[in-house]
Amino acid sequence: MKRSPILVVILIVAVVTAATALGALVANRGDNTSTQMGPGMMYGDSSSAPDWWNGSWSSMMGPAAAASEPEYLAAMVAHHQEAVAAARELARSDRPQMRAFGESIVKTQTSQIEQMTEWLADWYPEQSTAVDYRPMMRDLSGLSGDRLDRTFLRDMIGHHMAAVMMSQRLLWRRADHEDVARLATRIRDDQHAEIIQMQHWLSRWFGIDWSPGMGMRWGMWSVETPRGHVRNGLL
Repeated sequence: MKRSPILVVILIVAVVTAATALGALVANRGDNTSTQMGPGMMYGDSSSAPDWWNGSWSSMMGPAAAASEPEYLAAMVAHHQEAVAAARELARSDRPQMRAFGESIVKTQTSQIEQMTEWLADWYPEQSTAVDYRPMMRDLSGLSGDRLDRTFLRDMIGHHMAAVMMSQRLLWRRADHEDVARLATRIRDDQHAEIIQMQHWLSRWFGIDWSPGMGMRWGMWSVETPRGHVRNGLL
């Protein structure tokens, strides 16, 4: 079924709105009572957040701004490499679901890295792979148990959102090669599904419920803080 242009625009706006709403997630502290909005709320303090949380949202939007096919491929290689490194840490998780999830990310994205690297070499040898990439994941090497799983899920949701936006932007502008368009579509759809799964785990295991919404009003986001406190804010 062919989607209408209006529906496509609404879907794109929803993705961008969801990414913006991520900045308003609430830290799952012991009493679950924090209501301050912003990165520090999610991480306890902004100094413990990954680089892209400190300052403006331009850090997150950086990788999503790749406009051309070669820029997309180079940026996505770097983006995937970070995801693979973080996912390997889940081998230490106490939860079999998280260990399996990490293995899936490593397998899928390693294969995609190899494919994208091959395309860059064949089609765009002049494209530098040394992109200006700002880390979106915190160092997980010193974490274990619930802290490892919770931190991974929080960070990887934003990480996946950036990949979804990067891929949708390329598809909107049209890729030069059909193979790249198919890969971008797969990345967008697979990681969107994984975002939903990670949100479910955050809710089930840690009592963090988060559901971005338009609230039927453009320029609005909604955030559910741990177990039932809903707050709205202007973008």
